[in-house]
Amino acid sequence: DALSIGGNHLIHALRRNVNLKILLFNNRIYGLTKGQYSPTSEVGKITKSTPMGSLDAPFNPVSLALGAEASFVARTVDSDRKHLTGVLRAAADHPGTALVEIYQNCNIFNDGAFDALKDKEKAEEAVIRLEHGQPIRFGAEGSKGVVRDPVTGDLHVVAVTEENQSRILVHDAHNPSPTTAFALSRLADPDTLHHTPIGVLRSVERPVYDSLMSDQLDTAVEQHGKGDLSTLLAGNDTWTVVG
Repeated sequence: DALSIGGNHLIHALRRNVNLKILLFNNRIYGLTKGQYSPTSEVGKITKSTPMGSLDAPFNPVSLALGAEASFVARTVDSDRKHLTGVLRAAADHPGTALVEIYQNCNIFNDGAFDALKDKEKAEEAVIRLEHGQPIRFGAEGSKGVVRDPVTGDLHVVAVTEENQSRILVHDAHNPSPTTAFALSRLADPDTLHHTPIGVLRSVERPVYDSLMSDQLDTAVEQHGKGDLSTLLAGNDTWTVVG
């Protein structure tokens, strides 16, 4: 469980940029342990462990990853094979930690959790498909778009008109700052799932932990030679236990 008992491991893997690919399957329930509410269950969710409704505000996994300075963050849907394949390929090619949130249905304990994103007509109005270098537009014939509020800096969904067309945000997945990617991640409403961005929100180059560690070890060997394990174990920081 990457967002509960494994949450500590998740955020530190992301901040260190370990060469690791994390596929986070989100079905908004604990499907493998018979349907208890999970860290992504919506407020008010009635389950075996929350018979009167969950009181917990859910995590937004993409927002969490961006807050931990992840170098690659994306979201996709399990039933959209083409989109899923493209996102996974991009994650596999990325040097460093890549987190991909995958919306996945649980037909036993939480069936229909993502119907708003999977139904063809509803999805056209709900899903924001992000493509690097392209204006962020969606809906029938691109009738809706995302703009930045000039005062607060927040992002909003608007009906596209001739007057505001020039203000439509162009997606930049390679922006060194995670600020806009984070704002995009907050467009997803945890209750209705309307205005949910999918695709690669962030893909930037950062030093990879594995390479940094390897270089550090090589430098240590060059400067000091290979270490002696027995000397280390019997060094000054030892003690003797007496009866």
